Amino acid sequence: QVQLVESGGGLVQAGGSLRLSCAASGSIFSINAMAWYRQAPGKQRELVGRINSGGSTIYADSVKGRFTIARDNAKNTVYLQMNSLKPEDTAVYYCNVGALYSGGIVYTAYWGQGTQVTVSS
Repeated sequence: QVQLVESGGGLVQAGGSLRLSCAASGSIFSINAMAWYRQAPGKQRELVGRINSGGSTIYADSVKGRFTIARDNAKNTVYLQMNSLKPEDTAVYYCNVGALYSGGIVYTAYWGQGTQVTVSS
């Protein structure tokens, strides 16, 4: 009922920037929290940043001051601006959205397909 499409990943040199986007579509009645996670090879998926419906944000300590999460409620889209990228930021990045579809009664977490971010040293 809800589809997420991510874009913006790629290869960048250390110190560079990338902007990820994740657009939700479908029969959406409401969206509460939107978040970005990442998973590096051999590691567990970890939270990168999260923004609630009121605009409050939280970040992983490793990205504070470098990454910014934002949302456009009119477009049902969440963004992740990544600056001063480091090789250790290399991972597959996934968006996660809590959405209530039209006719539903509970919010459900949906995941994007993932987008690769590779930072070269």
